[in-house]
Amino acid sequence: MIPFNKPPFTGNEEKYVLESIKSNKISGDGEFTKKCHKWFEERLNCKKVLLTTSCTHALEMAAILLDIKENDEVIMPSYTFVSTANAFVLRGAKIVFVDIRPDTMNIDETKIEQAITSKTKVIVPVHYAGVSCEMDTIMDIAKKYNLFVVEDAAQGMMSTYKGKALGTIGHLGAYSFHETKNYTSAGEGGLLLVNDDRFKDRAEIIREKGTNRSLFFRGMVDKYSWVDLGSSYLMNDMSAAYLWGNLDVVDEINQNRLNTWQKYYNGLKELEEKRFIELPKIPDECQQNAHMFYLKVKDLKERTELLEYLKENDILAVFHYIPLHSASAGLKFGIFSGEDKFTIRESEKLIRLPMYYNLEDSKIKKVIITIIDFMKKQRENKC
Repeated sequence: MIPFNKPPFTGNEEKYVLESIKSNKISGDGEFTKKCHKWFEERLNCKKVLLTTSCTHALEMAAILLDIKENDEVIMPSYTFVSTANAFVLRGAKIVFVDIRPDTMNIDETKIEQAITSKTKVIVPVHYAGVSCEMDTIMDIAKKYNLFVVEDAAQGMMSTYKGKALGTIGHLGAYSFHETKNYTSAGEGGLLLVNDDRFKDRAEIIREKGTNRSLFFRGMVDKYSWVDLGSSYLMNDMSAAYLWGNLDVVDEINQNRLNTWQKYYNGLKELEEKRFIELPKIPDECQQNAHMFYLKVKDLKERTELLEYLKENDILAVFHYIPLHSASAGLKFGIFSGEDKFTIRESEKLIRLPMYYNLEDSKIKKVIITIIDFMKKQRENKC
């Protein structure tokens, strides 16, 4: 079976994890956490970053930092993971879903303004597949209506928009280091990116269970105590050590995945030219990170048949999100603004192909040949 995903492993992770264990400091904010923080702040030119136990928790921290309250409204696409919405629902917010663009599967920036009301507080663009939303337009809208922007860049590490790293454009951003992502911290993990000075100090406090413990260890207060809301959002240092092993060869991993993405694209391009499938579109102003390679088929029926055909040929491919506004919790905690022209329709056509670091050429070719064979049989059966 060709798996859908394999967590990235480069060789040094074991060494660094063992170093962390032997340091006798394996809880949060150990030496490897500090190394990762420094790396991200310098690489991304970010004011402050904080490793967290998950991207979910990074988004929850963002909701606390923005002081989200009951009946506040938060605008986001419905085509996203449940954590994007849950982080704000937990604070009492009402989610306002907006339709997506069929070319990138990102939020349709032209539909955001009509969804704004006097209760709107935040816009949450989700950079699907590591391809940026139209951030200039989104930031202009946010400025016009005095709104905050939280980038859900769970899939976006190493991607850019007009040369700027995803997650660093809005007021706050979040990365995921889940095992399915391009870079991982031993299975689970996340990062909060703080791009607005107003939130730097409080972010540390929220992450440290609502205490000023970090200030204490820097000698800025003589004792630490409970001063604010918070929870235990710190990544343990062994997980940070594993992540450090990925960061050692971050550009190599990125280029390897981009090469795989291009091989899929080149191998399947003829099917798109014949209008059998649709392939991903990357806007000119975006540099992607090859987080995933997806294609879109004619409809839900054909998707189901292709997934089964791939499975029969020992290839594990998957579909992705069920749009949140069609789920029972989505109906309870949110509303859809305007017409759902593309969200459900496009989501039902999408298939994600196997994609991971060091995916062998022979396996890439097998996936491509199997898809071509399926499409050929489909057309023969209709003749």
